[in-house]
Amino acid sequence: MSENAETDAEETNADGAAEDTTGDGATADDAADAPEAVIDAGVGAGGGRMREFVESEILARFGDGSARVGLGALEDGSVHSVEGDIVLTTDTHVVDPPVFPGGDIGELAISGTVNDLAMMGATDPIALTCGLIVEAGTPESLVTDVLDSMAAAADRVGVEISTGDTKVMGAGEIDRIAINTTGIGRVTGEPLQAARLEAGDRIVVSGPIGEHGLAVLSAREGFDFGGDLASDVAPVNDLVRAAMAAGTVRTATDPTRGGLAMALNEFASSADAGIAVEERAIPISEAASAAGEVLGIEPLDVANEGVAVFGVAPDDADAVVDALREAGAPDATIVGEVLTDHPGRVVLDTGIGRRYLAEPTGEQLPRIC
Repeated sequence: MSENAETDAEETNADGAAEDTTGDGATADDAADAPEAVIDAGVGAGGGRMREFVESEILARFGDGSARVGLGALEDGSVHSVEGDIVLTTDTHVVDPPVFPGGDIGELAISGTVNDLAMMGATDPIALTCGLIVEAGTPESLVTDVLDSMAAAADRVGVEISTGDTKVMGAGEIDRIAINTTGIGRVTGEPLQAARLEAGDRIVVSGPIGEHGLAVLSAREGFDFGGDLASDVAPVNDLVRAAMAAGTVRTATDPTRGGLAMALNEFASSADAGIAVEERAIPISEAASAAGEVLGIEPLDVANEGVAVFGVAPDDADAVVDALREAGAPDATIVGEVLTDHPGRVVLDTGIGRRYLAEPTGEQLPRIC
């Protein structure tokens, strides 16, 4: 609607009621009462309605980047010229609610895949895909807001979304929206792998633990922690790049499902080594700690979406922590060390004793990432 048309539509009569000044019988009151636009089956049917949606809602946001054949060509794929070792990763994102304190599923999808690439040493991603699956009847405004978040997150990282797919499922066949993102990135050095860990290496975390999962669960359950608890969802490829530049980083991971407990156990298992962790050294915010107590959940088991865990050569650990803090992670700290004993286990020093920190089992926290 043009600016003039919008002004016309807002004209009112002497009684304060909206008048039809557009000539089509519609008034501003009619517009306010109009049903909210929703995604219908035609959006995913492959015909003109789908092309209209892709051109107006997808191409308008994601555009074309440096690909030889990009998204705008609307071909069956995109074409990229690459050299050296390439990392390929994929993830499917579902979260309830799709919009939560600190972010939404769109930002989550981009951050999750960018972070998976970075954890392998590909800190400068080349391209991402977007597989969008929407339940018929979902408000179109929710979908466009999510697409806006995806475009903004991709812009911040400097990566293009160069191909994708849209499907619309029947009502009740899925819950509103799911997003699959696949990414490719170039490794600039040795690929980061937990199997490279050596005895004496230090374990470094880049920030507070548990905030994403606890923020999502609090929103779902209707708890209000006064705005102090929000998801940490964000791309952390800049942090990984800074850490790798500051010293020898053997491995890295983003502690998503299963949280820090799962990440450390995976380190120990892959390296066939023990890992000792000082519980009091692990950064956990007061808000996350309080939410964990209210919900009866251990923050160490909860997903994070903007935190990285590193295994670093001992002589470089302090330099890596300093680099992380300078790169925007003020709470980065050393929390533990790789051991020769307790192979495959994580030993948590609580300050009053020691116990094994087990990996979470079962589906404790569904649909938070």
